[in-house]
Amino acid sequence: MKPSVFFSNASSYVGPHGEPPLSRTGFIILAIIMALVTGPAIILNSTVVIVSLTHTQLRQPLNCALVNMAVADLSTAMTGGVLSVVNNAQGYFSLGRTGCVMEGFAVSLFGITSLCTVALIAVERMFVVCKPLAITFQKKHAVGGIALSWLWSLSWNLPPLFGWGRYELEGVGTSCAPDWHNQDPENVSYILAYFAVCFAVPFALILVSYTKRTLYQVSKMACLEGGAVAKGEMKVASMVVLMVLMFLISWLPYASLAMLVVYNPDVTIHPLVGTVPVYLAKSSTAFNPIIYIYLNKQFRKYAVPFLLCKELLEDDEASEATTVEISTNKVSPA
Repeated sequence: MKPSVFFSNASSYVGPHGEPPLSRTGFIILAIIMALVTGPAIILNSTVVIVSLTHTQLRQPLNCALVNMAVADLSTAMTGGVLSVVNNAQGYFSLGRTGCVMEGFAVSLFGITSLCTVALIAVERMFVVCKPLAITFQKKHAVGGIALSWLWSLSWNLPPLFGWGRYELEGVGTSCAPDWHNQDPENVSYILAYFAVCFAVPFALILVSYTKRTLYQVSKMACLEGGAVAKGEMKVASMVVLMVLMFLISWLPYASLAMLVVYNPDVTIHPLVGTVPVYLAKSSTAFNPIIYIYLNKQFRKYAVPFLLCKELLEDDEASEATTVEISTNKVSPA
């Protein structure tokens, strides 16, 4: 692999004399940081998927969306996370041009699917709490939303493989993503469209779905109805709000940096400044399962014993089954 091929449109990430963007120690530190994120991400997301497959009580509409997010985050960790650890340990991207394109495609596909799933969860909460159009959100709707999230992501990550946009090295040159630096009109048009439909649209859905009205309905339910169902809805509301906040913390810096480069191509960006948003976005793969294992009683009841290699008591399973029968669209309260 020739460095000039990879860095032709990322000159702001290399020194004026072509020196490595980071010292050897710097690459090792990045490798350790990514290992500390990727390891828990693989373990926790695998746990969510496994316990969901082995316990039918977890196959509810909201939980189906959470499992889809776990699958997407697990895939991101297994591709982008693991490769980032290996490449940073080596100090360069070692997989060649084809490897860069495939890694960029895979990480983008799984990452955007995860973002779309956050939007799906917000929409699900709106239908459950506010019941617009008198529609009850059911499992078939969740499955349809999951399929749409994958198709949406696939449709907007395939074009670089066929000439509209392209995947290129980013940050310190040890991972790949859509090329934000190339100022070719076709590439810029792709980046602007990509930003609009893969970040702005999911974010808009979240804002529309989780408006003041939805939060008010949850609060009103807790005050008027009381009991287990209202407490459960409050728990779910807290979980979704926290996930949305993590969505913004993880992805907003990355999207902002990308748009800055597109609108001001002459801006000088230090390699670490360009790398931090990338790794912050990838860190969401570890934070998401922590949030919904901790705040979702059903997942917590099965995931914690699984992680601790303990058997779940039979009476716990019977109790959980009874709770699920009471309300199939709600998460049991903690």
